[in-house]
Amino acid sequence: RRKEGKRGKVFSNTTLCLTMGDRLHLPAVASTLLPLALGILTLLPHSLQGKPAEEENAGSSALLQRVKRGWVWNQFFVLEEYTGLEPLYIGKLHSDMDKGDGSIKYILTGEGAGTTFTIDDSTGDIHAIQRLDREVKAQYILRAQARNRLTDRPLEPESEFIVKIQDINDNEPRFLDGPYQASVPEMSKIGTSVIQLTATDADDPTYGNSARVVYSILEGQPYFSVDAKTGVVRVSLADMDRETRENYTVVIQAKDMGGQLGGLAGTTTVNITLSDINDNPPMFDQRLYQMSVPESAPVGSVVGRIWAKDRDIGVNAEMKYSIIDGDGRDTFDISTDPTNLFGIISVKKPLDFETKPSYTLKVEGANIHLDPSLRHRGPFKDVTIVHVSVEDVDEPPLFDSPAYYIELPEDAEIGTVLKTVSARDPDAANNTVRYSIERSTDPEKYFYIEITSGSLMTVRSLDREEIGWHNITVLAMEMNNPTQIASASVAVRILDVNDNPPSLTHYLEAYVCENAKAGQLIQTVTAVDPDEPLGGQHFYYSLAPEAASNPNFTLRDNQDNTAWILTRRGGWSQQDQTVFYLPIFISDGEQPVQTSTSTLTIRVCSCDQEGNVMSCNAEAYSLPASLSRGALIAILACIFVLLVMILLMLSLRTHRKKPYLCDEEENVHENIVRYDDEGGGEEDTEAFDIAAMWNPREAHHHLGKMRQDMLPEIESLSRYVPQACVMGGGSGDSNVHGYVLAKLLEADVDPCAPPYDSLQTYAYEGEGSVAESLSSLQSGTSNTDHEYDYLNDWGPRFKKLAEMYGVLETNSPPMW
Repeated sequence: RRKEGKRGKVFSNTTLCLTMGDRLHLPAVASTLLPLALGILTLLPHSLQGKPAEEENAGSSALLQRVKRGWVWNQFFVLEEYTGLEPLYIGKLHSDMDKGDGSIKYILTGEGAGTTFTIDDSTGDIHAIQRLDREVKAQYILRAQARNRLTDRPLEPESEFIVKIQDINDNEPRFLDGPYQASVPEMSKIGTSVIQLTATDADDPTYGNSARVVYSILEGQPYFSVDAKTGVVRVSLADMDRETRENYTVVIQAKDMGGQLGGLAGTTTVNITLSDINDNPPMFDQRLYQMSVPESAPVGSVVGRIWAKDRDIGVNAEMKYSIIDGDGRDTFDISTDPTNLFGIISVKKPLDFETKPSYTLKVEGANIHLDPSLRHRGPFKDVTIVHVSVEDVDEPPLFDSPAYYIELPEDAEIGTVLKTVSARDPDAANNTVRYSIERSTDPEKYFYIEITSGSLMTVRSLDREEIGWHNITVLAMEMNNPTQIASASVAVRILDVNDNPPSLTHYLEAYVCENAKAGQLIQTVTAVDPDEPLGGQHFYYSLAPEAASNPNFTLRDNQDNTAWILTRRGGWSQQDQTVFYLPIFISDGEQPVQTSTSTLTIRVCSCDQEGNVMSCNAEAYSLPASLSRGALIAILACIFVLLVMILLMLSLRTHRKKPYLCDEEENVHENIVRYDDEGGGEEDTEAFDIAAMWNPREAHHHLGKMRQDMLPEIESLSRYVPQACVMGGGSGDSNVHGYVLAKLLEADVDPCAPPYDSLQTYAYEGEGSVAESLSSLQSGTSNTDHEYDYLNDWGPRFKKLAEMYGVLETNSPPMW
């Protein structure tokens, strides 16, 4: 090789040769011998500027020298899938500089060097130590170099060569997407394409027939076939019916080597479904349907359903139903359910068993989606008969009218028949009907209905002015079945009768000024009447006969339901007369005429120049105009001072009141009242008197005048308690008892003492309790109700109570 001298290129006088191994197959050698014979393929040159090369070329001249070169191959062909026990010999790496003395070391690098391929560094023999698979890797690129074993200097430029893996038929065709699903319309023609299958062979398609695939059908004849080259599956049998058979399983085989003997094969499954077309007309499973419905079924209720069966499926089986004839076309209706398969028959109008007990319907069911190419298979519809029986139901009575309107004058006599309602049993049994009034609609019980005839009558007097309308509900019930009840509303309008007299409204008082003159208007009066005549109210006014000729006032009827009160004279004075009473006679214009007399009170008042009232004798309508603000304040101040003085005098009188007991020692025996709250002072001792709890048996009634207001209703417990004699002892016990009796007698004979307001009777306390009443007010009814002997056991603190209420151990007789 030659490089330009100016650039320091070296000339190599040695060549690295590659020779094929002895184990190459003859077909491989023959296939590669021709291109190798066309030229010498040298290893790829690489300029290596090493120190040894420079030394060899240092003294050489610049003349070019041609070097003899060896025979070189730069690629090997090796069959895949070697199964021998020894490593596969591929080729030999040799340098012209190799003298056979082992001084040269051969190095192999590149793809798979050391793992897949190894080299003998002394001889240059290359072996494959792993099984080669072309489908994994088709070729390997390796680099070879010769080096000095001692100095490790490169003796040859690094050369590159290729090891190609030659294909053998070791892979069968594969259907990568199998198994397959396909569909084709039923009744398809022969040759209709169903699906195209493609098998993949991993072998080399450019070498031999290893990858040439041929398709065939193993299962599925005679219904389907497959194209040997394209793999298209087609229909091979005409008029295949989905309703007869819907699913087919087809097995397809793909074989390489062009289908020759020894080729490898792969199979797949194709599941073919026949899709539906509308090739079958619908047909009812019954020629006559029997249905029944109760007559009480409401409008819209379902009677039943029918089905025109269609062997097709999906949209091809969807139906539309209609009633095309029959006497029930106006009474019943038919519709399609949400699945568009069934016909739903429903009630269109109310039913009545007594009127018509059965109906006949002629119903048609037809396909919705039709295929024009299949009309010759039609017609795609069918007809059936539906017989509907109406069942009798025990219905409630039926009034001849759902509502009644009645007008009745308010002066109708009790027992007047308003209306005779009528109801009947609509059933064939025609049960007897009984009538009544729903009491919640007539709470005041103005009306009554005869139970058998239905005559509605009054039982109380009516008053239009109180209730103008009565809305009642009449009930009709079957006698044999009380659960069957019907109702009807009855509206009763009370007509007006002139039964109320007119009377004056509002203005029953008037006034006349002292300076009024004769003929002056002092009041306009109007009247009201609760009645409401059809022509409107017409009132007539006049003075009562006893006042018709009075010299003071006169009345003028204005003929518009009003009247004027006028003065007949002047010179009025409060000193002469302050009040006048003027009787006014009023009558209405209806028959019978109603009249009344109302009295108008007229007061004489002082008025200003403008006619405004300043004062009257009975009450002042307004303050005098001459009264100043200062005078008004002075009057109010005087009133305030007077009130303060009155309150002060009452307070002083209260503080000067003497106590009941003048003896200082007797105050000890007064009632001691303890208040948890802030008390009211001395008045508290008067609120309760212990003397009221004692029965004054020892008091002398002839002393003084006895009280007449009231006496204690309940006797004290003390009448049953034995007490020590007061006359013979001077002890403290007798003093207390004597004081109590004295105070009791004083209270009885004192007419000014307060009444027994503190006595309360608890008649119901403890009633119904197991322990009975807890009150002590009625404990004196028997000697055994209350016993206080246990007070003797309570110690010295209860000694006084034990002596007062307990039984003393003495033989002295009781005082009371």
